[in-house]
Amino acid sequence: MSTTHEAGWAHASGALRGPAWLSPPRDPNALVPQLWSTTAHKRDGDLVVGGVAVADLVAEHMTPAYVLDEVDFRSRARAFRDGFADYDVYYAAKAFLCTAVARWVAEEGLHLDVCSDGELSVALRAGVDPARIEYHGNNKTYPELRRAVVTGVRRIVVDSATEIERLAQITADLGTRQGVMIRVTAGVEAHTHEYIATAHEDQKFGFSITSGDAFEAVRRVQEAPGLELLGLHSHIGSQIFDSSGFEVAARRVLRLHARVSDELGVDMPEMDLGGGFGIAYTTQDDPADPAQLAIEMTKIVEDECRGLGITRPRLSIEPGRAIVGPSVCTVYTVGTVKPVTLDGGAVRTYVSVDGGMSDNIRTALYDADYSCTLAARASDAEPVLSRVVGKHCEAGDIVVRDEFLPGDVAPGDLLAVPGTGAYCRSMASNYNHALRPPVIAVRDGEARILLRRETEDDLLATDVGA
Repeated sequence: MSTTHEAGWAHASGALRGPAWLSPPRDPNALVPQLWSTTAHKRDGDLVVGGVAVADLVAEHMTPAYVLDEVDFRSRARAFRDGFADYDVYYAAKAFLCTAVARWVAEEGLHLDVCSDGELSVALRAGVDPARIEYHGNNKTYPELRRAVVTGVRRIVVDSATEIERLAQITADLGTRQGVMIRVTAGVEAHTHEYIATAHEDQKFGFSITSGDAFEAVRRVQEAPGLELLGLHSHIGSQIFDSSGFEVAARRVLRLHARVSDELGVDMPEMDLGGGFGIAYTTQDDPADPAQLAIEMTKIVEDECRGLGITRPRLSIEPGRAIVGPSVCTVYTVGTVKPVTLDGGAVRTYVSVDGGMSDNIRTALYDADYSCTLAARASDAEPVLSRVVGKHCEAGDIVVRDEFLPGDVAPGDLLAVPGTGAYCRSMASNYNHALRPPVIAVRDGEARILLRRETEDDLLATDVGA
């Protein structure tokens, strides 16, 4: 039974003990390796990433700042490429994209999944071969679809009857053919946050298998002369840690695949199983090894194909945050430390930093959990359960909900939050007219800016009301 309090949950008995999975650390200066990029380590209390001391980066570039470990990014990309050697692996541009990262993706042999005209522009600027790009989205406009076709994007994932009609008209006008995948919903409830579970029926993406809409979409695509039906696309959600959810989804999608072959005489050569594999944000998370995931998912598909008597299609996956997520940490400067005494004498320590929900909205949006560490000195102080909050004018502006930090954390200290590579910079905003932080790549003791910090000139450039 949960305990409530008329003044709110924070005043309830036991509220300040922290979550069950969070324990006081033996050494609050130490890193938890699985939460950080592979080159990250502490040296006399200083956090070092890619051979560069974070304190040195801050001295030159200030805070807040995203620090991207290039070696880690590339090694994770290769792990998925090699682990899923028989698949096409699509990097999720929406997780994080800039020109340099798009080039790294191409150099490591991955494909690229975009879902907007802007993401496509970055990919093309980086020189990514359009034949290795797929285009997602539930509301692709006529100009966006036409540009994708003209550009030579290999796969467009259609998400509605309207998109099928638009593509049919575009290809007829241009006298060309376009490869398409059909996004289907398999009715699988992924064990993740409601907003990132994408295969249940009541949501905006895809055609329902259960209702028959998916089969009808296949029929419409097949009847359009300019559309080449490549296969079905399924995605059960994000922050997924094992293959169990894929088993049900693959079974339902493959049954539709077999039905299309039997009733329409159409042999679709490909199938996309989605992905959305999870990363370790805290010690409660246990990500799977890419190679092991590949073994398990391949067996699921092969067993089902064998039972249906069909040939296994060419498979593709989309690892999502699992490549870039762990490769980035965000560095902040502490501005204030405020012990707040609640009813009964319990004290919560609020550590305010110079960023917040404008550079990481995920805690507020998804109730996401993060960790953090003191980044530029060692401390002998006893650890104190703390809450790291931002500087924005919102009570929900929380960066790290619960973490044990040294009790002597003070204004001017640096804090670093790991696992911020996915959906942090890409979802960043100018809320309260904050300036978006830079992205700084580090490798072999050197640092270079991939995205510069915004300036007041950037902020005012679109304000034409003067």
